[in-house]
Amino acid sequence: MTHKTRIASEHAGGPADSARPPRNAPAISSSPSSAARRRSHRRAWLVLAGLVLAALAAFVWSLSAGALPVSATDLFNAFSGGAGGMESDIVRTLRLPRATAAFACGGLLALAGALMQVLLRNPLADPYVLGISGGAAVGALGAILAGAASGWIDAGAFVGALGATLLVFGLAHGDGSWTQTRLLLTGVIVAAGCGAAVALMLSLAPEGRVKGMLFWMMGDASSVSQPWPALALLLAGLAAALPFARELNLLARGEITARALGVRVGRLRALVYGLGALLTAVAVTTVGSVGFVGLIVPHLVRLAIGNDQRLLLPATTLAGGVLLCAADTAARTVVAPIQLPVGVLTALIGVPVFLFLLARHPR
Repeated sequence: MTHKTRIASEHAGGPADSARPPRNAPAISSSPSSAARRRSHRRAWLVLAGLVLAALAAFVWSLSAGALPVSATDLFNAFSGGAGGMESDIVRTLRLPRATAAFACGGLLALAGALMQVLLRNPLADPYVLGISGGAAVGALGAILAGAASGWIDAGAFVGALGATLLVFGLAHGDGSWTQTRLLLTGVIVAAGCGAAVALMLSLAPEGRVKGMLFWMMGDASSVSQPWPALALLLAGLAAALPFARELNLLARGEITARALGVRVGRLRALVYGLGALLTAVAVTTVGSVGFVGLIVPHLVRLAIGNDQRLLLPATTLAGGVLLCAADTAARTVVAPIQLPVGVLTALIGVPVFLFLLARHPR
């Protein structure tokens, strides 16, 4: 191309002109995906703030509602050290431990359910499906049948839950090639065996103890006097799980992807499963068997804020605590002075919610 031809080509908008962007061209905007990600994080933080407010509201309702209503002034006096009468004593010695235990155990069950669902990549994974609750029931009812004191009943539930955990993990591990499906099926089988053992103990129990055994199996927070170990474990468990949130996000995409990106999947599985089992064991030891919290709450929170474990785990913990605290308050006030097992209310809430989610996502 001659010099004159090249000049004419450039004036006519040829290759030299087309390769150069116009001077007044607008700057390229940020990608739609980053904007959507910012909106999603903003919504997640709003949901977290709303759950914090809901937790405060659930505590206030639990402390003030009951056969003897407590006013806002009496609540303030109960915690400020002011002059208080019977209302302050009821709040501090009865309602506060019960509300704290319900909130802590709801958070423990929801956090354990979220961890199990990520670990097994199965939305039906739940501490109760994996047989942990069944083992706790066997230990606790065995202690009740033997006439043990309250402390030994809690110890029996804890030992039973940890025993079932070790049994499920050992049987599923086998020769070292265990899979998510194998672990889930092993848990179902162990849970069925624990159910048979519970039925046998109920049939052999004296008539005077059957009612207490059945009430414990359906969940009961009325006899809790020391909820602080469960609350401390909830905070410690959440603090232990959050550093692994990135690895859990990668594991949720698939084991091959997680391994390719440097995640030690075997170590992560063992840590998460052990933590989930410990959380469930303490919850069942404290308030008995309460179903559907670990199954439903992670689903609902995931629909609201997405599947980022850095936000999902604390939000699920708060939501589970709010649900069980509110359900326990309703259980002792709906048909007062009769107190319902809290597990009955969580089942009445969980079944229709689960059916709704199943109809919405049939696959």
